[in-house]
Amino acid sequence: MQRVFANFNKVANELNNTVVLCISADLPFAQARFCGAEGLDNVVTLSTMRGAEFKENYGVAITSGPLAGLTSRAVIVLDESNNVIYTQLVDEITTEPNYDAALAVLK
Repeated sequence: MQRVFANFNKVANELNNTVVLCISADLPFAQARFCGAEGLDNVVTLSTMRGAEFKENYGVAITSGPLAGLTSRAVIVLDESNNVIYTQLVDEITTEPNYDAALAVLK
């Protein structure tokens, strides 16, 4: 995961019209500690801890099984008008998305 955030952080630094949001169920203080330790200063972290609507609105909620209620692993790219221009939702939570494809959309 460190490599992923580092790649997105680098792209955000290179493109002045790009904001990278990393949204997870982790607590905000844990997200801040991770980003600080890894030098990820161009990534904005957000937590779904108190807001289940994100999972529902973006279709990333896991709805059954032992991980029900958590979010699946996904990459969503929006343009300047908040239109979704790229998505990938992986079939298995342990599978990494194709980050290179998402980064290519940004360039």
